Amino acid sequence: MSDTNRIGLHEASASQLAEKLNELLANYQVFYMNVRGYHWNVKGPQFFQLHEKFEELYTDLLTKIDEVAERVLTLGHQPLHAYSDYVEVSRITEDKNVSDGKACVEGVLVGYQVLIELQREILSLASDADDEGTAAQAGDYIREQEKTVWMLASYLA
Repeated sequence: MSDTNRIGLHEASASQLAEKLNELLANYQVFYMNVRGYHWNVKGPQFFQLHEKFEELYTDLLTKIDEVAERVLTLGHQPLHAYSDYVEVSRITEDKNVSDGKACVEGVLVGYQVLIELQREILSLASDADDEGTAAQAGDYIREQEKTVWMLASYLA
């Protein structure tokens, strides 16, 4: 019996990557709901600008949630799919009742900081496992999100 999965990765590496991807998935889910809340609740002079931006961000997050879950499945494992698991596993905490525009943007920046850190961990693990699919996905996300962080930080400056 082979110690590789159907896509040719060593099962131990695939299992480790799937576990880390499930952690990423949990963080994406909690962050998604935070950004959704910012979109719904933001108030103040930047309402129109931020309301629209938060919709753009949560739409992108929703796409990435699906892609991360599908990557877990591609590795031969099951993605987390209960919100109770997400809250338990996530490094990002629920951000409730935030309506100040600046506080909302700061919450987005904190969320991206966590995601980028996790994705760098995944990128390293994937590179060590010769898992180009996961590495490419993580690298693409990091590149996009670093630019978003720069732009949001500039907005606050």
